[in-house]
Amino acid sequence: MKFATNSNLATFESHRALLVAHAYRMLGDLGRAEDIVQEAWLRWDGRKEEAVSPRAYLVTLVTRLCINELDSARARREESRGDRLPEPIDLDEGGLGRVELQEQVSMAFLVVLQRLTPAERAVLLLRDVFDFDYREIAALVDKSEPACRKLLERARENVAAEKRLFSASPEAHQRLLGAFARAASAGDLDALVEMLAEDAVMVTDGGAEGRRGGGIRNLQRPLQGARRIAAFVAATARSMDLAFEIHELNGQPALVFYEGEAPFAALLLAVADNRIHRVFFHADLSRLNHLGPRGGGEVM
Repeated sequence: MKFATNSNLATFESHRALLVAHAYRMLGDLGRAEDIVQEAWLRWDGRKEEAVSPRAYLVTLVTRLCINELDSARARREESRGDRLPEPIDLDEGGLGRVELQEQVSMAFLVVLQRLTPAERAVLLLRDVFDFDYREIAALVDKSEPACRKLLERARENVAAEKRLFSASPEAHQRLLGAFARAASAGDLDALVEMLAEDAVMVTDGGAEGRRGGGIRNLQRPLQGARRIAAFVAATARSMDLAFEIHELNGQPALVFYEGEAPFAALLLAVADNRIHRVFFHADLSRLNHLGPRGGGEVM
């Protein structure tokens, strides 16, 4: 028995934003997430069995498709890059709206998720976001319930180690972002060092081929230490003349840089205890499509 397409479509569309957000968290890439959700629609519309809980059925379907995608050879190559960052997005531009808690789509949280194995990501999100029981999770990831409990324990430990970076107030975030931008523009090395945590880490993503700006190439691996990061940021700011605006990306204030009218890069921070602990500089042009239009942000 095949179910009526109109009814299928209405049910599916009522869950679309939630499914895109889930696939985005799993994959760190909105375009791939949208493709997964489209594939889920085809399978949902063509199903032969009735879904007792459409939400659980669709989340299960999207999770399976994401795990398959992450297990593919192409995805493994992408995931192995030390400089790869999740795609930064304006939640409204990306069609996610306000369906998620801020910390569940923050760049810092997505970076932690990306360090987990596909199975760990799935178990963590299914249990802590969607409240699936262990029996359902075990069947989905093809592991025993005790193994799933162990996967969840490891995943939670990884998240707990970075949790303080997920929940800074918007006011603290905005203040540090503005101070960081002003100090970088002025080449004020001491001010940059002062606002960075001593063990701060900077990650730049220029895509698989890398990017150059003003003669400076993106970092091939994370850079650690306040003074080293400050020196790199000051040198980069001196070598490039780019307009920038403050936009809200992944639920937090961020800088979007423009070359003409086109986005050049996005800079996001993770802050805690009035210090910057993570600097994420995303300059992969193929993954800067959901930042919102120029003129849609605040000019400093």
